[in-house]
Amino acid sequence: MYNEVYEQGLAIRKEVLGDAHVERSLNSATEFARPIQELVTEYCWGTVWSRPGLERKTRSLINLAMLTALNRSHELAVHVRGAVNNGCTDEEIQEVLMQAAIYVGVPAALESFRVAENTLNEVRTNV
Repeated sequence: MYNEVYEQGLAIRKEVLGDAHVERSLNSATEFARPIQELVTEYCWGTVWSRPGLERKTRSLINLAMLTALNRSHELAVHVRGAVNNGCTDEEIQEVLMQAAIYVGVPAALESFRVAENTLNEVRTNV
């Protein structure tokens, strides 16, 4: 499974989400969950995130909107941290969540605002 695309994905995943998060995700993966971690690393991070068409910052902001639409709070928190690592400002994150409120619903955006604010506070406190 460990091919060039996987290795590229692993490097990008660590750059965006941080070494500790990625290592924790991979090392804690059970035998059952290991295939999904490998798939995410190779295809999400190695195949898609490495494409030249969008900057990482833009990809992060798009992810925040999609995760809000899907109401996936845990993944949203992970990607808020990634967005900060990719240079997104608090204001840009806020604007994406405001845009999402209009197009996917206020309840989902309210939850995303709560998650994002808590995560940004954690990120700023741990700097």
